[in-house]
Amino acid sequence: MESVKQEQQATQVVERTGLLDRFFKLTEHRTTIRTELLAGLTTFVTMAYIIFVNPNIMAAAGIDHGAAFVATCIGAALGCFLMGLYANWPVGLAPGMGLNAFFTYTVVGDMGYSWEIALGAVFISGVLFMIMSLSKIREWLLNSIPMSLRFAMGAGVGLFLGLIGLKTAGIVVDSPATLLTMGSFGDPSALLAAICFLLIAVLSHRNVFGAILFSMLGVTAIGWALGLVEYGGLVSMPPSLAPTFLAMDVAGALNVAMVSVILAFLFVNMFDTAGTLMGVAHRANLVDEDGKIQNLSRALKADSTSSVVGAVVGCPPVTSYVESAAGVAAGGRTGLTAITVGFLFLCAMFFAPLAGMIPAYATAGALIYVAMLMMSGMAHIDWKDHTDTIPAIVTVVMMPLTFSIANGIALGFLTYATLKLLTGQRDKVSVSLYVLCIIFIAKFAFL
Repeated sequence: MESVKQEQQATQVVERTGLLDRFFKLTEHRTTIRTELLAGLTTFVTMAYIIFVNPNIMAAAGIDHGAAFVATCIGAALGCFLMGLYANWPVGLAPGMGLNAFFTYTVVGDMGYSWEIALGAVFISGVLFMIMSLSKIREWLLNSIPMSLRFAMGAGVGLFLGLIGLKTAGIVVDSPATLLTMGSFGDPSALLAAICFLLIAVLSHRNVFGAILFSMLGVTAIGWALGLVEYGGLVSMPPSLAPTFLAMDVAGALNVAMVSVILAFLFVNMFDTAGTLMGVAHRANLVDEDGKIQNLSRALKADSTSSVVGAVVGCPPVTSYVESAAGVAAGGRTGLTAITVGFLFLCAMFFAPLAGMIPAYATAGALIYVAMLMMSGMAHIDWKDHTDTIPAIVTVVMMPLTFSIANGIALGFLTYATLKLLTGQRDKVSVSLYVLCIIFIAKFAFL
């Protein structure tokens, strides 16, 4: 009898394995279930810092921290499931760094909108992204925006994020005389944030598994030893999602003054997604002999849909993470990797007490490090053509100085169009760019 049961169990395992193999095309991609699961774990650990960073940022906008934590986990998990099941790509998704800071510190903090209206803007931008992904508008718009401005947007968001991290840590403080000045490293928060940043940089250089996550946890432990962090436990049932679920105010976001905000969410998300997916595709050997990327359209649709779903549960735009490259390097080739990441995000919901313990200075150190990585896009700009470099620099510099991603994009686009027109390069300015410039001029003139 025992031998019969063992044979039946073995048959069931083979059938399940065969089903996964057929659905995710494991054999075709020359991978195995074990490899995909380990790749998913690798990707999750490299991007798990978002479950601690995002709730802290969202809480600064007035959102309940526990609800923001659960929304982060659910939004990320649903995005990963969409990417894995629909596109069969080994890409993890979660609320976007930079966009969450723009949501809190610009839209809610500087512009004075409620977080519900800000979520409405995220929802609208996600719907627009979906519509564009279902049509040729996406390709038309992607191709019409100059490469220099695309790279500048990513770098500008990084600099904006870095300033927020430095400000949160107290490393940079306001000054009546000079506007900004350096804070005191005698302040434990500033010192521990700096230690966290340096620790992440060193561990990342040495290719240590989960450098950002473990550095944040390490600095939190130091804070606890110094009496700066109160131990609140590690595991509990997930907090309620009710405060953020379906809380978005779409009608409130349908305001002329919100156009630039919606466009900022849309453009940054769209170009960041395109760059990430293309980079991961090449590393995962998802490019055929003709140079065509397999299922790229499906991956973009899954990403855009994730932003809509994320807004429903209470997240800033959910987007593909470049950290997915770590999972690809570990052998991830199919959507089973993304499914694994999503499952681990769901499991993370039970660690709400730990998330509540992570101090602002630990997340600030991670923000500063991620900001430095995002600045690398400036290396791809053609520095010989000033009509390209000047608009790019305007975009990058004005995002943190105006404390607005939307203003940085608008000023960069206007500078680009003006310089090209006045230097006899009208053919370099697309029709869509003219339309966007008219919208931005109207914004500055009337709003």
